[in-house]
Amino acid sequence: MPIPLFQVDAFAEQPFRGNPAAVCILSESRPDSWMQDVAQEMNLAETAFVERRGDDFSLRWFTPAVEVDLCGHATLASAHVLWESDLLAADDAARFHTRSGLLTVQRSGAAMEMDFPALETEKAAAPEGLAEALGVQLGTVVKSRFDYLVEVESEAVVQELKPDFRALATVETRGVMVTARGNGKYDFVSRFFAPAAGIDEDPVTGSAHCCLGPYWKHKLGRDELLAYQASERGGEVRVRVAGERVFLGGKAVTVLRGELL
Repeated sequence: MPIPLFQVDAFAEQPFRGNPAAVCILSESRPDSWMQDVAQEMNLAETAFVERRGDDFSLRWFTPAVEVDLCGHATLASAHVLWESDLLAADDAARFHTRSGLLTVQRSGAAMEMDFPALETEKAAAPEGLAEALGVQLGTVVKSRFDYLVEVESEAVVQELKPDFRALATVETRGVMVTARGNGKYDFVSRFFAPAAGIDEDPVTGSAHCCLGPYWKHKLGRDELLAYQASERGGEVRVRVAGERVFLGGKAVTVLRGELL
């Protein structure tokens, strides 16, 4: 039977902005190798596979190269598809069982808010080759269980970064986020690079904000923050830090509906 397939721009209010994700709605389980093949075929940062589990859903995420433990934008896209396709009642929360535990998404007017685990960081020495690969002077360097976070001196430095992705792929980490305090509308800005996982630059990264949110909360002394990921497509993320949880808010737009044959 054909499998419903959607492409959704997450953390976006209009098409061709934010971060695109593919969403497959499965009626039965599929082998890991098949899901990896589909993700490679879609060739997006992440392809999400959603399968009903009673009143809840299972959710897995694949890049073109690997399965990942946590992905924000493809979770937002998956919830958006469930509501838009009437697979979930408008006033029900989307509850996803994942490799990072139970993740929930609530509708909030035209936007959605995801309940994710906070990722605390600890100071770390910059791994060999990181500064050269990024081509900038490193400020504070910390590490979460997934990624390195590098603070640089200004928003302009973040926006003007031109990493050597081949060199960055040799750094032993899932990804590297580079961030600075915002100088206007936004509390902080960031970019996210993960060439070792098959993604040179991710347009808008929900999971990175699970780390960026607590980091900037401690620096700025506020629980609620407005963030901007300064990729070419760009995207706005509303961040609310509450203890061991981070709530990430944003919108999504469906740009494609089809069937996987």
